[in-house]
Amino acid sequence: MAYLDLTTKNFNETLDNNEIVIIDFWAQWCGPCKIFSPIFEKVAENNSDITFAKIDIDDQSVIAKHYGVLSVPTTLIIRDGIIVRNKEGMLPEETLNELIKSAKALDMDKVRADLDKAEEDDE
Repeated sequence: MAYLDLTTKNFNETLDNNEIVIIDFWAQWCGPCKIFSPIFEKVAENNSDITFAKIDIDDQSVIAKHYGVLSVPTTLIIRDGIIVRNKEGMLPEETLNELIKSAKALDMDKVRADLDKAEEDDE
């Protein structure tokens, strides 16, 4: 299997132990999710250096609510524990690959500095 099924039991450990985690929030009743699933799985198989995971929003509603997932499919890319991409809707394979490429290219020191500055501005 090219991806993990995330639950509240393995969620934090997965994020803590992997540099990049790409999560597909989905539901069994969701038509677009069924179309996106083989795309997600193919991209996962072609990117073995990244952790891919799926979260069923009906079974893991606590996680979905925590991340504000209101529609499915939703794809989150988390790098070093920070959400760097959040896309709602079904993604074509080339779009998902482009998101991965852009996430890998990020200067995470700059991302963290920008987040720190934004937090200071909010105070």
